[in-house]
Amino acid sequence: MKTWDHVKENIQIAYIGGGSRGWAWGLMSDLAVEPSLSGHVKLYDIDFEAAAQNAVIGNRLTERSDTVGKWTYEAVPVLKDALRGADVIIISILPGTFQDMKSDVHLPEEYGIYQSVGDTIGPGGLVRALRTVPIYVEFAEAIRQYAPGAWVINYTNPMTLCTRTLYEIFPGIKAVGCCHEVFGTQKLLAKMLETKGYGKVDRRDIKVNVLGINHFTWLDQASYKDIDLMPMYREFVDEHYEEGFEGHEKGHWMNDHFASANRVKFDLFKRYGVIAAAGDRHLAEFMPGDMYLKDPETVRSWKFSLTSVDWRIGNRKMLDAKGKRLASGEEAFELKPTGEEGVDMIKAFLGLTRDFVTNVNLPNRGQMQDIPLGAVVETNAVFGYDEARPVVAGRLPDPVHEMVLRHVNNQEMTLKAALNKDKQLAFQAFVNDPLVRIPKDKAEELFERMLQNTKHMLPGWDL
Repeated sequence: MKTWDHVKENIQIAYIGGGSRGWAWGLMSDLAVEPSLSGHVKLYDIDFEAAAQNAVIGNRLTERSDTVGKWTYEAVPVLKDALRGADVIIISILPGTFQDMKSDVHLPEEYGIYQSVGDTIGPGGLVRALRTVPIYVEFAEAIRQYAPGAWVINYTNPMTLCTRTLYEIFPGIKAVGCCHEVFGTQKLLAKMLETKGYGKVDRRDIKVNVLGINHFTWLDQASYKDIDLMPMYREFVDEHYEEGFEGHEKGHWMNDHFASANRVKFDLFKRYGVIAAAGDRHLAEFMPGDMYLKDPETVRSWKFSLTSVDWRIGNRKMLDAKGKRLASGEEAFELKPTGEEGVDMIKAFLGLTRDFVTNVNLPNRGQMQDIPLGAVVETNAVFGYDEARPVVAGRLPDPVHEMVLRHVNNQEMTLKAALNKDKQLAFQAFVNDPLVRIPKDKAEELFERMLQNTKHMLPGWDL
């Protein structure tokens, strides 16, 4: 029988994309406040200087007396050296440049196609996937060679296709794709309970059954203690349908690119009777383009935002400046848990906790009924020592199931096109996306322009 230890030391983590100004700092914070883990983090990034700066930030953090998780950080210039000896591998990268992203998100606007995020599906999500898949092929091959027994936690979008590529290239890989969108819906349900007089509710106490694919997730069951939340949610939606519900001061969605009034979520519930469990910005992109993303005025009427790439560029500049201040000691690193569950997963993999349940992206092994086996889906999974075991989630109602299945098939087509550098197949996936509701000749023109704009990331393609 395995002994369940209380502390694990000398854990080796490889962080691919270790120059990150967001996810990496969040991981450092979560590790620093976790007393049961310690070890060494190797930071690998194509921007070595960014990784080296993060190593300084991480090591300064470890020196502080208020950090209970003690880790050393090292920037590593070569991927294989980062992977050797790893127990856990974190992947969080930006696949391409902000100029690539500008083309992904904003070029389609010239053709009347608006995207609120542009990193998962739609024209932008597809082209981003075409340049991301080859990168993940390299990651999978390197992991197979240098760290085949390590657990891989992926945060990069397009989440589904990143995770799917890892398994396609290395079927024996132990990888999960992690996304916090469902957490937001649990928080909404907790807020609903608070408005009904139940006091402060932790979103982790909201038990849900998750079905779908990343950023197009759904809940057909939700409960709190012995309370079935579905009838209460129906009343809540009716009460707030017209104005929405923010959980912040009124109009907060206008000042926060990532916020919404949940009106898309409420509308989808009224249409289909199950809870759409992602942010409105993501959910809108999976639906026909004339529903929520017809034009900027329509978007505003549904009370969410189109996230511009110029805003992302400006935000990166602010984070770059903050990174320099953190590394120099001019600014103190604020220690606070992020609410992400990567560290909880690591603890479970190492045998420190049992039966930890959360939503993750894994190949379908039957957890979702009537979805192709092997396609990556998002459901709950039970985490334990060296395992992430998907929970049988069942089947979505027919109308929602058909929408999800269409996207599953399109993502599988996109993967095949990316692996085979098949431009014709990629275009078929492009025009099959419900956001692309333009004449074929215009679609061909847009597709060609988008590929040309990112061809530096598409080696071997006939462009």
